[in-house]
Amino acid sequence: MGEALAEAEAAWRAGEVPIGAVVVQGDQVLARAHNRREDWSDPTAHAELIAVRLAARARGGWRLTGATVYATIEPCPMCAGALLLARVDRLVYGAPDPKAGAVDSLARLLDDPRFNHRVEITRGVRAEEAADLLRRFFRELREGTGGAVARRGC
Repeated sequence: MGEALAEAEAAWRAGEVPIGAVVVQGDQVLARAHNRREDWSDPTAHAELIAVRLAARARGGWRLTGATVYATIEPCPMCAGALLLARVDRLVYGAPDPKAGAVDSLARLLDDPRFNHRVEITRGVRAEEAADLLRRFFRELREGTGGAVARRGC
């Protein structure tokens, strides 16, 4: 989770919402990413989705069986769906996301028995650190000191 938090910090420095994700297989990091929605003008450029794409490229195939995704915040519906479709074995996430979380908060996509894959979930790892990053980022954004996102008028 430390690597994912470092990615979240990199997102903040880049003027993005500070969310990070890392994909690991055994003791090898396959991919790491942070939000890039502002930089890429892409609503799908979430940390988890980018990390899953990069990990699939690194593995040479779309199935990420045996992989664990570490995410600083509870994944949204799009990202939770990507974990299912990529056949990720495990998700470890930090802070819950009461506004968009699709693992526990708004929906429980990864627990739905109608899907043909199950993802093991570990919740709340370094949650306070992840939540604090988001709180500080949005506080600075409201105060007009939030960096690139504030300059873009977002």
